[in-house]
Amino acid sequence: MSQRDIKGRISSVQNIRKITRAMEMVAAARLRRAEQRIEALRPYAGAIRRMTRQAAEAAGTGELNNLPILRERETEQRVALLMVTADRGLAGAFNSQIIRAGIRAADEYLAGGKEVEYYATGRRGDSSLTFRNRTPKASWTGFTDRPAYANAREVAERLMAAYVDGEVDRVEILYNGYVSPLVQEVRRETLLPLQQATILEGTEADDEGAEGPSGHHALVEYEPDPVDILQRLVPDYVEISIFRAMLESTASEHGARMTAMRSASENAGDVITDLTLAMNRARQAEITQEIMEVVGGAEALS
Repeated sequence: MSQRDIKGRISSVQNIRKITRAMEMVAAARLRRAEQRIEALRPYAGAIRRMTRQAAEAAGTGELNNLPILRERETEQRVALLMVTADRGLAGAFNSQIIRAGIRAADEYLAGGKEVEYYATGRRGDSSLTFRNRTPKASWTGFTDRPAYANAREVAERLMAAYVDGEVDRVEILYNGYVSPLVQEVRRETLLPLQQATILEGTEADDEGAEGPSGHHALVEYEPDPVDILQRLVPDYVEISIFRAMLESTASEHGARMTAMRSASENAGDVITDLTLAMNRARQAEITQEIMEVVGGAEALS
């Protein structure tokens, strides 16, 4: 390879490194904003989850079956899987790990003789499922960089309608939970039926502030009765759970892209170093060749 060719490759890699560095900085700025949105949402989301869980415990399993949105099916034949992905790539394994987890979950249900309906947010999830001949029943795109509550409400309404109308007997969501810019973990949660929802497991964060001075949970009297309260709380719970998953996914996406672009920039630097060494060797070889030609010409003249 000539010096000219190597110089051209070095110039191309340098241009790529400029782009990856710019994308890393953009992802870092967006990540900070996404982290702030998650922190702002957590108290409200925790309160909704805590109130819903407490009302469900007060109502009892028998009362929950009196409302369509709360009714638990005797047999689960159709399962809805909502996969939260991104509209864009260049984020390492961010999108692929959700698709793989969703496919594994679907295969488990299919092996048990159940039917699976796919739902997806983000172009990557929609296109990946379609490519695998698992076309989503519904998909939503165009907002994964900065999801709004209205987007979560639209998705929640579609899934709740499918559950109430008997199209599905169970609703699960899979998304990338944000741990740190370097770590994103795949989370799989049950949204409906409420009796099996992840919300009933409870967390310390959800219970924060729910205890009295003695450290015991405060007694709550419901007016109207818990079932009526749940009828209003459950839609909010589903919406806020999906919105929280979207925000977690957005932060995870920016963190994954920042990490991937940093790695790409470092790799580009290594390639530039190797190409520079190759160019120096080529230059030395050309100089040596010219010297030998000069020496050979001088010997011929003498």
